[in-house]
Amino acid sequence: MMAWFRRFYGESPLHLLALIACFALAGAALLALSPSPGAVTIAIWFVAAVIGHDLVLYPLYALADRPLVLARRARRRVSSRPVTVAATNHVRLPVLGSLLVGLVWFPTISGGGAEVLAFAAGLPPTIDYVMRWLLVTAVLFLASAVVYAVRLGRAAVRERTSGL
Repeated sequence: MMAWFRRFYGESPLHLLALIACFALAGAALLALSPSPGAVTIAIWFVAAVIGHDLVLYPLYALADRPLVLARRARRRVSSRPVTVAATNHVRLPVLGSLLVGLVWFPTISGGGAEVLAFAAGLPPTIDYVMRWLLVTAVLFLASAVVYAVRLGRAAVRERTSGL
């Protein structure tokens, strides 16, 4: 029975139950918002965000990720030593963090919300938010590089001690 279900559905029944629970939670949130006059706007924004992500952003993620995957495959073919620590996620995570910060703070970074920021936070519009975003991006990449170097060092020590 389980083999038939997995062949028919593609995953285990636990996956299906988790999806049903997520849809039930989303439905409950939608019902809680339904008396609100802005509920239709929220629903339209949500549908547009899902469509924008699945049809526009996800193919861009896959396209941007392709060189990392191809480089790893090429290294496997050329090198006789196996890859001990993959660099892929050490590039993906800082990029994702930088894009997320850039997306969330885009109105401020682009300078479009300078008057609102000055009114709400009392901060002058002369602060260079682009430089701050680039600094956050640099820190994310630097932290990722340090973690990658530590992982490479540990893998080298493990390899040396297991070879003795």
